Amino acid sequence: MDIDLTPKLAKQVYGGDGGSYHAWCPNELPMLKEGNIGAGKLALTKNGFALPRYSDSAKVAYVLQGSGVAGIVLPEKDEKVVAIKKGDSIALPFGVVTWWYNKEDPELVVLFLGDTKTAHKAGSFTDMYLTGSNGIFTGFSTEFVSRAWDVEESVAKTLVSSQTAKGIVKLDAGFQMPEPKQANRDGMVLNCEEAPLDVDIKGGGRVVVLNTKNLPLVGQVGTGADLVRLNGSAMCSPGFSCDSALQVTYIVRGSGRVQVVGPDGKRILETHLKPGNLFIVPRFCVVSKIADPDGMDWFSIITTPNPKFTNLAGKVSPWKSLSPQVLQASFKVAPEVEKHFSSKRTAEEVFFPPPN
Repeated sequence: MDIDLTPKLAKQVYGGDGGSYHAWCPNELPMLKEGNIGAGKLALTKNGFALPRYSDSAKVAYVLQGSGVAGIVLPEKDEKVVAIKKGDSIALPFGVVTWWYNKEDPELVVLFLGDTKTAHKAGSFTDMYLTGSNGIFTGFSTEFVSRAWDVEESVAKTLVSSQTAKGIVKLDAGFQMPEPKQANRDGMVLNCEEAPLDVDIKGGGRVVVLNTKNLPLVGQVGTGADLVRLNGSAMCSPGFSCDSALQVTYIVRGSGRVQVVGPDGKRILETHLKPGNLFIVPRFCVVSKIADPDGMDWFSIITTPNPKFTNLAGKVSPWKSLSPQVLQASFKVAPEVEKHFSSKRTAEEVFFPPPN
């Protein structure tokens, strides 16, 4: 496999006093284009407001830092105003209109990962803004806008031209935005740091998986997701997606090592991961990670709404199901060697605590 899998950091696309938007470029991370995956990151300063927009792609949003408010309008539905905080995950189906606001934190940072098969450009999100210097209606004549909105042409001109910023603005400190409602979070937002754990290995790590059961809108987005928190010096079992899905991983906290092995048993990636890194594991390739002493957390999307994985070590691995004779023949070893191998990892699964 010749494609470059080296993890990359996002680069700023635009920004100002209210904040900035960053994205990963398919030219620098070729697997984005190869896998039809987009990745971006919104950072809002205090009182920063990301203007209403819709995207050419379905996405999963994950709040990396801070707290704030989001407005979400599903097609032909009323606006849902929700409070968001660190650890929140939101499924954003195709056609949804969103806005984002940081009311009081020093910085609100939101990660976006999603499928770009409907996008203008493979591997990139294109947002279409409703207002601002690059808003959709700046491209229409005043006559068209006034007739569409049923207002005088002078009013239409004022509405279209008054907001001169692009994408992100900074509101006055006293400006009153709509207040969120707790009920709006139901079925719309799942906090991965507070949700019931799907995997919890003492000394190893913990996982929360987003799927159609705990966040139904994931089904409309077409991607599942998970938050993995690997303990210090612990290891994540070598494994692969057994339903041909790609795994797109963003390092949230901590650091560690990763190895990816592809066809013909060739190691196609070996590197040290740090916060902000994004990398993609190709279909059927096997990946494993070992955290540094401070541990490592990552958020991933998997290009199927209900992902399935096969782990190649631990008590749930295929090794535990294969007969001793098959193992002896496959490894070409004596029974006593096979017995030593098969008697290991009888308790641990998915994550392995550091050696004593």
